[in-house]
Amino acid sequence: MKNVTKFLAPAGLALAAAAATAPATAQVQGGIATADIARAILGTTALQTAYQQVTTTYAAQIETRTTKQQELATLLQPFDQNGNGQLDDSELPAVQNSSSFTQIQTLEGEIATINGQVNNARIFAVEQILAQYPTALQEVAAAQQVAVVFQPEAIQFAGEGADITPQITTSLNAKVPTVGIVPPNGYRPTRNGAQIFQEIQQTLIAAQLRQQQQAQQQQQQGNAQAPEGR
Repeated sequence: MKNVTKFLAPAGLALAAAAATAPATAQVQGGIATADIARAILGTTALQTAYQQVTTTYAAQIETRTTKQQELATLLQPFDQNGNGQLDDSELPAVQNSSSFTQIQTLEGEIATINGQVNNARIFAVEQILAQYPTALQEVAAAQQVAVVFQPEAIQFAGEGADITPQITTSLNAKVPTVGIVPPNGYRPTRNGAQIFQEIQQTLIAAQLRQQQQAQQQQQQGNAQAPEGR
């Protein structure tokens, strides 16, 4: 009943460009850098184009999903007793005992099916780029004389220029100029692909929230500076 979105934990993995067989106590020869896998893939032309194509290709499904989400919201709204825009645990029994419970379950299932279709198309695109990430990483690390590359959240401090994510994106653009968005029959996303996709979605949501906050701040500043009417 209660829609719960489960985000997979960030990778938090240290990706070493040096040989994996090197002893743990060996002294690192070369620099240390950071790279964000999700951001590197998100920045590629191939993924941005793929996302646009998914929106166009699955336009009918997305429109249907929007309609069903509105229907679902209308059915659930009367049960939101505290008006917080979501169903709390204390409000769920009333939903489950209502005459519209079967209809609500049906709508939730239909929405989940459409989400699966749309998200699988996006994950399929992500996986095609992700397959070339190790090669792009090693290429950039070698060019920058970097021995070890960490996810940004794995370290406490990184000096200016330590982030090689943009260079990896450039390398990926050359290696994967385009990707397909139609998964083959029986396609099942890989765990890594689904995880990176979730991180990309979180990055996009965070960026959208920042844009909304900036727009609100600009509007408030504009209202404050506007002269009062006589």
